[in-house]
Amino acid sequence: MAITQLQGGTFSLAQDLEVTRVGYGAMQLAGPGVFGPPADRDEAVAVLREVVSLGITHIDTSDFYGPHVTNEIIREALHPYPDNLTIVTKVGARRDAQGGWPHARSPQELQQAVHDNLKHLGVEALDVVNLRVGGFSEPEPGSLAEGFTALAELQEQGLIRHLGVSTVSAEQIAEAQSIAPVVCVQNFYNIAHRVDDALVDSLAAEGIAYVPYFPLGGFTPLQSDALATVAADLGASPMAVALAWLLQRSPNILLIPGTSSVAHLHENVAGAALTLPEHALAQLDAIAG
Repeated sequence: MAITQLQGGTFSLAQDLEVTRVGYGAMQLAGPGVFGPPADRDEAVAVLREVVSLGITHIDTSDFYGPHVTNEIIREALHPYPDNLTIVTKVGARRDAQGGWPHARSPQELQQAVHDNLKHLGVEALDVVNLRVGGFSEPEPGSLAEGFTALAELQEQGLIRHLGVSTVSAEQIAEAQSIAPVVCVQNFYNIAHRVDDALVDSLAAEGIAYVPYFPLGGFTPLQSDALATVAADLGASPMAVALAWLLQRSPNILLIPGTSSVAHLHENVAGAALTLPEHALAQLDAIAG
């Protein structure tokens, strides 16, 4: 399977940065709870190499996955990186001894996080850095100006090429845009969790990528049953339907499904290639209602 065969084609994050709409999220390459090393490091390396072999040019990661573990595996598997590969990383949190995810958004913490990402990925500049503002699944009120300004300063120094934001509201995105250009927004969004519907459309109008995470997260049992019914009617898996729905929802949506298995990676890529008929789309749209 080559890049031209990947469902959804490509999206221009910036004038100098084009990525495949089907990407790969590296979070699951770390151990249980995204903490510590994986059970099978060789398989993790194989997954990443297969990602590139499939023509995927967008890998999403963070140095707080592990911590450090995921980025170190990415470096082992893929460095020196292909010219067309874009690695998007995230800052704004850290891991505590219990495996928690406390905020780490002071200018000093963000500077350290950027340097940690540079070191563990083995690069002189990061392609895209997302500032995580909210919690694990939803935005939190407040200003992001201090942290985003700190990242914009690192961008001016040449350590970051492009900036994005994660778990944010429309107001926080506007605040970030008043400081520096935003090329992508990464929020919790799927068939059942559609709080960001209007935001997806407004960002599409601006040419800004929307990168949803948890494609099967937050479903009630009834919603899960409804998705399973649609999937069974189509002879597909619920994950395949969830990914295909996201690609068809809006042209600015980029996928970052994750896995630590080569076989599951192939399933995700094949699933995203599913074309949902109109009657299935109508049934799926009713899930969130």
